[in-house]
Amino acid sequence: MQQYKLKRGFKPDIDRIYSVMEECFSGEISRNGGVLETSYGALSKIKIWIENKMLAVDTVSDKTVTDDEIVLQTNKAFRDFLNKATGYSAKERIKNAKKEVGEE
Repeated sequence: MQQYKLKRGFKPDIDRIYSVMEECFSGEISRNGGVLETSYGALSKIKIWIENKMLAVDTVSDKTVTDDEIVLQTNKAFRDFLNKATGYSAKERIKNAKKEVGEE
């Protein structure tokens, strides 16, 4: 499970996250309380919720997918989702993660 900080102005609102998921992942998104779940490409399960005003993400890889094109497309869609949901680019997310580890 990973947690991502939300940029100022990006509300920790599960409905907003749902619409970003619809935009980035084709397929059905199930909602169980405050938890959103779907699968996409090389990820057999993507589980997302809001915890302590942060985006919590849990993913399970589909080990049967061996097509590099599908894996690359899945990674791109997931990165796009994180960018639109958190407001931070991949570089900024890495910087934030390093900062979090340094604080603990």
